[in-house]
Amino acid sequence: MDYFERIQKSIEYIERNLQDELNITEVSSKSCFSVFHFQRLFQAITGFSVQQYIRDRRLSEAAKLLKETEKNILEIAISFQYGSQEAFTRAFVNCFGITPAKYRKEETIISQQIKINFLDYKNRMKGDISMNKPEITLLNKKHIIGYEYKTNLNNEKYFAEVPGFYIDFGRNEYYQRIPKKITPNMSYGISTNFHDDGHFSFIVGEEVQESNTELENGFVNFEIPGGKYAEFKVNGTTDLVQNTRRYIYGTWLPNSNYERKDGPDFEVTDVLNSTFPNEMKMKIYIPIKE
Repeated sequence: MDYFERIQKSIEYIERNLQDELNITEVSSKSCFSVFHFQRLFQAITGFSVQQYIRDRRLSEAAKLLKETEKNILEIAISFQYGSQEAFTRAFVNCFGITPAKYRKEETIISQQIKINFLDYKNRMKGDISMNKPEITLLNKKHIIGYEYKTNLNNEKYFAEVPGFYIDFGRNEYYQRIPKKITPNMSYGISTNFHDDGHFSFIVGEEVQESNTELENGFVNFEIPGGKYAEFKVNGTTDLVQNTRRYIYGTWLPNSNYERKDGPDFEVTDVLNSTFPNEMKMKIYIPIKE
């Protein structure tokens, strides 16, 4: 069963339970993905979060009940997991730009979220996978010392924040505080410590000799596991880097024959030959199963 069919199982589960409490762990388990990876795939493929989809589907179904039944607004609000009529009204206005009461009375057309069919996304993507084919490579484990930043998957917040992490790392000359460097002109950016709520760590650092050196506050020792990786080369602007990250999870991985392995993503920037933000020379690595 491919990625799209697996994610569709989660969609079917959501649809069966729109009027019940939905737990993201249970939703993702229907696709047999980890919670974080499921959310990352869903957002990369669709362009919006799982939570947004659930909210918009509930409000869309609630809108139908407003037109097709005599149920009062509070009853509809409670049935779709809103604690009060006020909370439901705020969400409805934010989504559709009109109150539930006014929508019920008037002949207003609103843009509703229909049930997703992920097979449609699969058919739409045919031909796109050749954009940037990776090299499949075996890597030895790598020891990294870096500075740890915190970010979030939700609403692609990390896309806006990660470039700033690199700037902060350079501006504060954190690279000067890293001992026993092996390749000082290569900067590592590592995504790790994934949490179910979308939070994760992004470590900016450099490869070092293995050691138990005591580190300054904010710095961490990190070991990138050895194994098989898909290596994507990126030569261009920071926008191209961001689009490549989107492409990896939104197009390449779901359409490939590879399964992502547990572990960190990481990227390596050739600092000496890169000029931010227009001329970046970078390789992005995704762990894949043997």
